[in-house]
Amino acid sequence: MSERIYLVTGAAGFLGGTICRKLVERGDKVRAFVLPNDPAMKFVPEEAEIVEGDLTDKASLEKFFTVDKDTETIVLHIASIVSVNPEYNQKVMDVNVGGTQNIIDLCLEHPECKKLVYCSSTGAIPEQPKGTKIKEVKEFNEDEVLGCYSQSKALATQAVLDAVEKRGLNACVVHPSGILGPEDFAVGETTSTLIKIINGDMPAGIDGSFNLCDVRDLADGTIAAIDKGKKGECYILGNEPVSFRDFSKMVSDESGCKPVKMFLPIWAANLMGRAMETMGKIRGTKPLMTTFSVYNLARNNAFDSSKAKKELGYHTRSYRETIHDEVEWLKAVGKIA
Repeated sequence: MSERIYLVTGAAGFLGGTICRKLVERGDKVRAFVLPNDPAMKFVPEEAEIVEGDLTDKASLEKFFTVDKDTETIVLHIASIVSVNPEYNQKVMDVNVGGTQNIIDLCLEHPECKKLVYCSSTGAIPEQPKGTKIKEVKEFNEDEVLGCYSQSKALATQAVLDAVEKRGLNACVVHPSGILGPEDFAVGETTSTLIKIINGDMPAGIDGSFNLCDVRDLADGTIAAIDKGKKGECYILGNEPVSFRDFSKMVSDESGCKPVKMFLPIWAANLMGRAMETMGKIRGTKPLMTTFSVYNLARNNAFDSSKAKKELGYHTRSYRETIHDEVEWLKAVGKIA
């Protein structure tokens, strides 16, 4: 029986780190790929072997892929640069598209690599009119989605599917929606929103919705795709949409903080976002709110995860349970009082 090693990129990130911990808990051998000197590296489980490198540097990836004879590998490509700035960004493209192409090439150059599970995003899938649930698609086109991040994920996803069809790569794709839950050591966008609500640093919300999943459920869904995900297939890992109002009410219920009192209608938030973007350009600072972040709250956030439920056994816990667990974790690590 040959030995198996799971190669996880983005292992110091929120989802990648949770996947590493779950694999280690199962007793699996894990090799974690992290950026050199990443401060979040210390949160990768100590049982995992760490390889430092950069997705855009093929030589450093070669070291990550190289294993002893009689060892098979499974690659979970989770790493990407997430950006809420819609403008074209060469680094986002280099890492998310170029880095994924490097991963594809190395999977094919290494015959001991048995499968690639690529972590895309629901942002790569074209939005449908409200009232229609967004389902998986077979083809991805960067011109059909908004914002540099979503465009980069559409291009990278198509590259994976092209490699399946034209080069015989054994791969499948998962599309997580938003991400929420405990152990977000790097404090991403959603966790920082949660902290702002709890600390009373959010004077107003926006009358929109999000679609967020518990990181533990996303990790389980991604791990399930290793054995159950079919070659060349895509799986949406989403939840039911939740309004910003309901979300902030649950945060205040679970943390005991004061709820957000005021919610701006979308049109007013857009005006503010535009003004903040202009001021940010003049001052050279990052705007607090952008028209793109408003769009993400105004858009259709209803995704259909029935395929992942049926084929991968994917399931999601309630928002309340996730928020409760995240608030407890934030308290335990001293990120909130």
